[in-house]
Amino acid sequence: MIEFTSTPIILTILLGAVGVILPVISIIRKERGSSLYGGIAFGALIAAICFVAYQILSKHIMPAAIFSKNVLVDDTFGSFFAIAMLLVSIMTTVGSFNYMRGRSNPAVYYSLILLASIGMVLIAYSTDLVMLFVAWELMSIPTYVLAGFNKKDPSSNEAAIKYFLFGALSSGIIIYGISIAYGLTGSTNIGDVISGFSKLGPDMMPLALLAVGMFIAGFGFKIGLVPFHMWLPDTYEGSPPTIAGLLAAGTKKAGFAAALRVIIMGTIALNIDWAFALGIIAIITMTVGNLAAIMQKNLTRMLAYSSIGHAGYILIGLSVAPFSQIGIQASLFHILNHAVMKAAAFIAAAGIITTLAVSHIDKLRGLGKRMPITSLGLVISLLALAGVPPLNGFWSKLMLFGAAINAGSVAPWAPYLAVAGVLNSALSLAYYGWIIRKMYFEEGESDKRIKEPKSIIAVMIFSIIFMVGIGVYPDPIIEFAKSAVPNLSALSTIH
Repeated sequence: MIEFTSTPIILTILLGAVGVILPVISIIRKERGSSLYGGIAFGALIAAICFVAYQILSKHIMPAAIFSKNVLVDDTFGSFFAIAMLLVSIMTTVGSFNYMRGRSNPAVYYSLILLASIGMVLIAYSTDLVMLFVAWELMSIPTYVLAGFNKKDPSSNEAAIKYFLFGALSSGIIIYGISIAYGLTGSTNIGDVISGFSKLGPDMMPLALLAVGMFIAGFGFKIGLVPFHMWLPDTYEGSPPTIAGLLAAGTKKAGFAAALRVIIMGTIALNIDWAFALGIIAIITMTVGNLAAIMQKNLTRMLAYSSIGHAGYILIGLSVAPFSQIGIQASLFHILNHAVMKAAAFIAAAGIITTLAVSHIDKLRGLGKRMPITSLGLVISLLALAGVPPLNGFWSKLMLFGAAINAGSVAPWAPYLAVAGVLNSALSLAYYGWIIRKMYFEEGESDKRIKEPKSIIAVMIFSIIFMVGIGVYPDPIIEFAKSAVPNLSALSTIH
């Protein structure tokens, strides 16, 4: 008999109920006061993240699990990703207060954010392939609409269409992989599938490899791995800037949650050496992302390519996971850091675009004097993304590169991942530094200070405290990430 666990179900009921009620309130009130809907959505998300935090602190959840007969498992792995993705949803919601002022359909906008958040959370807790796919679609469908929310903007329409087409393709690939896995093992439970794969004969092994390959390709589209990244820059550029932050910092993390549940554990269970291939993909992804970012003139497009590069950094930890105990821990640490860093950068961009109606980097001259708090938040987020100490991004990158070096005794190619990561981090400083120079060291057309949106200021203050605070004292998050790492040695018992 299938049993459901408490945390994901309560989060689904809470966020789903509020998400359904918001449009009803809008109809009754005839959409008066968009701040009301944003405030209600913000309250629901705060309640959700506080509940997850309470469950963690009170130890009402189980350790990170690989095998579970439930459709959803209430473990620290899922809670770690839930915290990261709910943080992004909260930052997106607050950052949208000013953006949505005066725009139509605010209740629908915030409702879609809540529904997408449900999908992201359920992905983190899913231990069944069918449940994982349902959660994946629940996350994806609202974001298709949000990407094209500016219906009168042709670039927004183009962003939504590209996102939908590639998203539908990735969903089709994932469901094909699920069908192969079910055909081979007779189950959609991830633990049963892994166990079944390990017992396959040589004649069936190619189909198992095909299934894992389908999962890598399907999740690779959402994560933004090269060569599955083609849709990403155009979609982020055309989407509302706040939603671009949700896509870059939120849905990509859901993709990594799914990848960790299925791909990495599956490859280890199959006892196949795909680590080298994942390492090659990591180097290509971070290099292509950073090289392309240097050539961009649009702020959101540059941040989009930067997020591709960071997918490569995270993949370093996953590729050396079979050889280094801190590989997955480092990836989880960087996932949480990147969620806040990237969301902060996009929310700052949203504030600039909404207030000044500019997104070209050359138009940012003198912005440090005109919008000092927004500029400071953007600068700190960019430096954290580059891995400059003493910010939080430095420690997670240090752990990633250290894991690659430690794996060198078993995998001679692993230290080259660290070398590539350091070189790419230095490369990223080129375009991050260019933006900083424009804002602080070049004269703008006017030095007159502009009134900054309070909602953007609030997000910037929180982000600065988080990035500097974790940079100065990273131990609690490192330990949290360590507790969220599944015990991969348990997989050895199925061989």
